[in-house]
Amino acid sequence: MKMKLLSVLIFITATAMILPNESNINGYSVGDIASDFQLKNASNTMKGIGENVSLNDYKNAKGFIVIFTCNHCPFSKAYEDRINALHKKYSPEGYPVIAINPNDEKAYPADSYTEMKTRAKEKNFAFAYLRDESQAVAKTYGATKTPHTYVLEKKNNKNYVRYIGAIDDNTYSPEDVTERYVEQAVDALLSGKIIQKNFTKAIGCSIKWKE
Repeated sequence: MKMKLLSVLIFITATAMILPNESNINGYSVGDIASDFQLKNASNTMKGIGENVSLNDYKNAKGFIVIFTCNHCPFSKAYEDRINALHKKYSPEGYPVIAINPNDEKAYPADSYTEMKTRAKEKNFAFAYLRDESQAVAKTYGATKTPHTYVLEKKNNKNYVRYIGAIDDNTYSPEDVTERYVEQAVDALLSGKIIQKNFTKAIGCSIKWKE
């Protein structure tokens, strides 16, 4: 019995040694520092269509609302107007929206960069809509859904993750939303208060990873 228990402990220890760091598996947690990125823009905002956009480009930002989203997902489509509204409300307060599409366009051609440009124009996106072609940014963040939201707070030139999860609690009925998670998080940051709910489960389509 003791030998069996010892063998199990040795196996667990060895496995733990070869497993990658948990942050590399799951992405960011609340409190982590988010790294910058440079991704090509599909909307006529910031530097314009076709230009690379980074967090560092927003010189006066107090933080960011980073949303992983896409063209084809019905959940993402349901939130497009609300994402636009978030940017228009909070960008003047120092918290612009940055939307990122990481989906594999071979699996879903509707999520190609060309189609992103078309969608951004059709919906008059006021925010930067960026293409994560390598999917590296989505993996770094730990995004799994579209939409999947991360609220960052900029302090001492570092971007701290303060909220992760859903935009609000009702995808298909905006008039019936009772909790506006992203708004509550940003409002708390702007007023110097503690975010009461800093993590929720993201609801949406799964990100389409490359094979």
